[in-house]
Amino acid sequence: MRKEVVLLPGDGVGKEIMRGAKAVLETIASEYHHEFVLHEHAIGGDAIDQHGIPLPDDTVKACENADAILLGAVGGPKWDALPAEKRPEKGLLGIRKALGLFANLRPVQGFSPLVHASPLKTELVDGCDILIVRELTGGLYFGEPSGRSEDGQSVVDTLSYTRKEIERIVDKGFQAARLRGGHLTSVDKANVLESSRMWREVVNEKAELYPDVTVEHQLVDSAAMKLITNPKHFDVIVTENLFGDILSDEASVLTGSLGMLPSASVRTDGVGLYEPVHGSAPDIAGKGIVNPLGMILSAAMMLRHSFGMEKEAEQIERAVSQSLSDGYHTRDLNVQSGKVVDTEGMISKVIEHLSTESISNSICSSYM
Repeated sequence: MRKEVVLLPGDGVGKEIMRGAKAVLETIASEYHHEFVLHEHAIGGDAIDQHGIPLPDDTVKACENADAILLGAVGGPKWDALPAEKRPEKGLLGIRKALGLFANLRPVQGFSPLVHASPLKTELVDGCDILIVRELTGGLYFGEPSGRSEDGQSVVDTLSYTRKEIERIVDKGFQAARLRGGHLTSVDKANVLESSRMWREVVNEKAELYPDVTVEHQLVDSAAMKLITNPKHFDVIVTENLFGDILSDEASVLTGSLGMLPSASVRTDGVGLYEPVHGSAPDIAGKGIVNPLGMILSAAMMLRHSFGMEKEAEQIERAVSQSLSDGYHTRDLNVQSGKVVDTEGMISKVIEHLSTESISNSICSSYM
C-alpha cells in the first residue's frame, strides 16, 4: 500500500521526536511491504523563521494532498513577543481549520511498567483506559468577535457553535463508544451556558440512534473531579473545544508522563493529523533526552485511523510496551529501576522489537 504522509516537525523537540516516527514507519514499510512517501514542511515558529508566517501556503497545500499528517510540536518563548495572531500556535489552529479536522481523539491508557509513576494511587489508575473526543474547530477559540477594546480596558471572547458542528462531534463520540466499552459521558456546563444546553439537547437526540450505548451527562467541574477520584469510571468522554482542552490535559497526568500520550485530529473521510500531546519542551530541545514514545504512538494511531492498518499499529504499540517492560525508559518517566536511555536509545529499542523475528513471534503467539 502506498501512502503520502506530510511531516511537520515544527519547534523545540519536534525534529528529535519526528526521527522516531520516521524510523518506525520505515521499519513497518519494510516488514509489511508498504510504501510511505514522506514530505517535510514548516509550521509554527520554524515557519515564522523561514517564511515570516506560522502557516505557509505550501504547507497547507501539501497537507491537503496528503493521506495523513504527522506533527511534532509548535511554540516556544522565542516567539512570545509576537502579536497573538502571528504566534506559532496559530499555525496549528490554522491547519486544523483548513483541513476541517473537527474531532480530536486523545487516548489515555497506562502502561503497566509506568503505573507507579502516576501521582495518583496505583489502584486508581491501574487498568484505566479512556478516550476523550474533543470538538476542535468551533467554540471559544474561534468565535467572533474576539479582542480588546481600543482603550484596553475591556475584552470579549465569543463562544459560538452551530447545531451541525455539535451533531458531528457527538456522532463521533457515540461511534467511538460503540467500538469500545459502550459507555459515553457527555460533558457540558448546561446549568450556565446556552451553548451547553443545545449540546445536551443534541446528545439526547442522538442517543436514540445508538441504543447500544449507555449515555450520561456530567457538568465539566464534576467531570474534572471524577477524573482524579475515579478515572476508571470513564470509557469515552465527548465534549466541546475548551472543556476538552482542559480535561484532556488533566487526564494526561493519570499515566505519569505527558511523553507517553498520542493524539489524533480527524475528519469523516479518514484524513487526520497526528501528534503527541507534550508540546515543544524548549527547555530540553537539542539535548537528546526527550521521550519519543508519544510521537511513535501517534504514528501508530495514524496507521490505525487513517490507513486501516490495525495489525501494524498494534505491532508498534506492542514494541513500545515491550521496550518499557524490558526496563528501558527516558528520564522523564520517573522509573526507579531499569536503564535510562536517551532519545535515540529509546527509538532503537522500539525498532529492535519491530524486527522480522519480533513480528513473527508476535503473530505466532496470537494463534497459540
